[in-house]
Amino acid sequence: MSEQPRILFVGGLHRSGTTPVTRWIAQRPDVSALTGTGVPEDEGQHLQDVYPPARAHGGPGKFALSPEAHLTDRSPMVTVANAERIWSAWAPHWNLDADLVVEKSPANLVRTRFLQALFPGRSCFLLVVRHPIAVAYATKRWTRRPSWVPPQASRRMELFQAGTGSLVRHWATAHGLFLSDAPFLDHVMIVRYEDLVAEPEAEINGIARFLGLPRRPGDYEVRPGLNERYIERWNRRRVRLARRWSVEREYEDAARRFGYSLRKPGELLRPAPEVARYMSASGPGAAGT
Repeated sequence: MSEQPRILFVGGLHRSGTTPVTRWIAQRPDVSALTGTGVPEDEGQHLQDVYPPARAHGGPGKFALSPEAHLTDRSPMVTVANAERIWSAWAPHWNLDADLVVEKSPANLVRTRFLQALFPGRSCFLLVVRHPIAVAYATKRWTRRPSWVPPQASRRMELFQAGTGSLVRHWATAHGLFLSDAPFLDHVMIVRYEDLVAEPEAEINGIARFLGLPRRPGDYEVRPGLNERYIERWNRRRVRLARRWSVEREYEDAARRFGYSLRKPGELLRPAPEVARYMSASGPGAAGT
């Protein structure tokens, strides 16, 4: 397997922007993403049968709360046979003449060490992170409360959707797990959705530098203003105001690590040092170094 291309694993919670980022990276002739798979969003997690996909742990807004969803290099599933089994499931959907192949699945952010152990020396990781309030509201219609509610009902009625507080808790848990694993990774970069929307070409070129790839022009279509719509809903919220304050108090520090705020959601702040070190294309673990 040593002659096969490097693998970029893209991760980030559902509705964080992993799909457009993967598409933009794969515009390059030296990069190949999974295509024509017939599975949702061409995500590699649905093609293989070695480890459970996110939906086995509750799906959007829930999976990171399951201890079994967090996979590391200590998992008994880390074997040469399993690596070959996974590769065999993915390889037919890539152009293996590319310098880099990409596999995107949201739950990759809680199984980075596991994937690196399966594909040592060939793995690099890109985490796409978005404001927790935007992720919570964008994810709501894909959640169900309680579990017996039909998906069609939950997508139409917020009454049957997960609460905003529980979705922010899921955001904080998932990103906390990622940060606990990041020091064990050889090549890892974090990019914020908000920076991508503001300057897509600059951010994609930064990712290219991280991957050791040359700059190339691309076609980056963005939809500005989406975050603002979700934040406006949060600011208009009047029901159970005490609960909102509780969410802000409990998860403000987790949000601020990535340069976000629940108390002032319209502001983009400077990330904490333990996050900022992974946001530079030339920072620790740059794949081109």
